[in-house]
Amino acid sequence: MRFMRGPCAEAPPATDAMTCLADGLAFGPGLTVAARSAASASRLVVPENQDNLLLIDASGHAVRLYGQAPLRTRVAGWPAGHVRLAVLDGMGGHGNGRQAAEAVATALLDVPACRTLHELSSRFDTLHAALQARFRQPGDADTFRRPGTTLTLLEIAPGQAPLLYHVGDSRLYEVTADVALPLTIDHVPATGYAMHGMLGAREWWQQVHGEHRPQIAQAFILGNAFANPQVLDDGLRALDPASLPPFLRQMADRRALALRPDALYLLATDGLWACREPLPWLARWPRLLSDGTASVNEALDGLFHAWTNNPPPQLYIDNMTAIAIRFSGRNIDQTALPHSILTTFC
Repeated sequence: MRFMRGPCAEAPPATDAMTCLADGLAFGPGLTVAARSAASASRLVVPENQDNLLLIDASGHAVRLYGQAPLRTRVAGWPAGHVRLAVLDGMGGHGNGRQAAEAVATALLDVPACRTLHELSSRFDTLHAALQARFRQPGDADTFRRPGTTLTLLEIAPGQAPLLYHVGDSRLYEVTADVALPLTIDHVPATGYAMHGMLGAREWWQQVHGEHRPQIAQAFILGNAFANPQVLDDGLRALDPASLPPFLRQMADRRALALRPDALYLLATDGLWACREPLPWLARWPRLLSDGTASVNEALDGLFHAWTNNPPPQLYIDNMTAIAIRFSGRNIDQTALPHSILTTFC
């Protein structure tokens, strides 16, 4: 099965790529955040921005995109010090990718703050089912026209390790001076093949990270096609250690994260590596993002400026959204995922 992002309507971008969407928000001591979203890096083609994001700060002030423009609000009763950060990449054969991402970003404002993985998974899976019923149209289970969106989210409670909830092919990266390390698994056909023993570590890495393929095997609202590529199941399938091959088990979709004090963390949609050969471009990220003297604003500015003005060869037209996060003094765990994980694939 091939889930392709639907066609984008021609529309001028409502948000400048260099506008920090986190301006005016306060995430509490030991946590700094910057965020950007843009329809495209191309000066020739400006598609509709079907990406979205959600930022809820430590006092319940929130920002998301609506109609491609930032919309600010306040979440009533939000617990002090709790933070929620998410990126979304809308898709859909009905042309409702932007609307699907907007619906999820808006609905996330009503999901209470979660302190456990069980609560996080239960509430978000329930939200998926409710929005799927809302967007369902006759025949969409057979023609795969139901819209959907990726959702890669961090739930950060005071004094606890951040909780990850991940659906789709947006990613969480850990960027240090040495490497940009993916901490999430793309929900794409290659991952399904690996789960069924049809791809080894190096083949999986090449197909997922060494190339850029506009295919997806699971998305929020859409459902999943992991069990049978020819059948779209309504539910979401959390990829956990029991279902993953050994080389992917430490990157389960829903888990508490161990953080490195020297790293910058990046939640991003795939427009930020949408080129024919992503790995040389990703190899530039440590220099662009990990300078310890640079603020997260400056780091993210540098990444978007390089993508726009000095992009890798054979750039694809795609929306690009990113949230840069730096932790210091809280939520830090020295047992973070080792960079030697790359030796498994390369």
